Amino acid sequence: MLVITGATGQLGSRIVDRLLDRLPADAMGVSVRDVDKAAALAARGVRVRVGDFTDPATLEYAFEGADTVLIVSAAIRGPGALVANRAAIDAAHAAGAKRILYTSHQAAAHDSLFAPQPTHAATEEYLAERGVPFTALRNGFYASTLGLSIGTALETGHLVAPADGPVSWTAHADLAEAAAVALTEEGLLDGVTAPLTAAEALDLEAVAALLSDITGRAVDRVVVSDDQWRSAAVARGMPAAAADFTLGMYRAAREGEFAVTDPTLETIIGHRPTPVRSVLEAIVDERVSGV
Repeated sequence: MLVITGATGQLGSRIVDRLLDRLPADAMGVSVRDVDKAAALAARGVRVRVGDFTDPATLEYAFEGADTVLIVSAAIRGPGALVANRAAIDAAHAAGAKRILYTSHQAAAHDSLFAPQPTHAATEEYLAERGVPFTALRNGFYASTLGLSIGTALETGHLVAPADGPVSWTAHADLAEAAAVALTEEGLLDGVTAPLTAAEALDLEAVAALLSDITGRAVDRVVVSDDQWRSAAVARGMPAAAADFTLGMYRAAREGEFAVTDPTLETIIGHRPTPVRSVLEAIVDERVSGV
């Protein structure tokens, strides 16, 4: 049995959908914090069980009988993220899983300026030390976060943010497809993968130019200092800790941490990854329609 964690999240839900195209529902189980949110999966015949990384006792039941476990990285900030990821790995190992997969990041590194990356690097190392076959999916930077970076640019015509750098914005749908392939085709992606990224890396100046073209209205890229951006973000209601977290992303981008592109994702999924323009068009359509 395949067990997937985080199956109601943006990435996990898409992975399960892709797997259901490849496998019978009764060959799959999901570990979720809220089983009510997975009611549709249960109705399709997927085994749904409560599993919470912060309550390791629940994972024994959630992972019972698993041959393969996909651990979607914990959506936790701070040191608790590594503790949670390790708990999930330990539970999968204790359940007798013959293979463990983990959703890592292309920029995983102990010296990264963006807080999640040292966590990913440490989790990869911990997973490799368990002595079972594993895959660390080094996913590209999620393109959906462009919605946050854009901010009010569509309304004001100004994309205001600290200095940044190129980012290989990569769509959840493509990464979910790659994960489904990795889960069902053993040996195709083993160990720590190459960066699983879209084909291009764009900075926010290029994003602003695309928005101008898509909307037919000028969107200017305005660079502000880190301190100016932080003060304005906190004044708008962003918690200070969240502002500092986001600043880490900009600082890492300036150092080129997210600028890498690689053909592996395209090779695995068999088609060109979703371009940034398509992601931006969807964001614009959603905001215009008010969805």
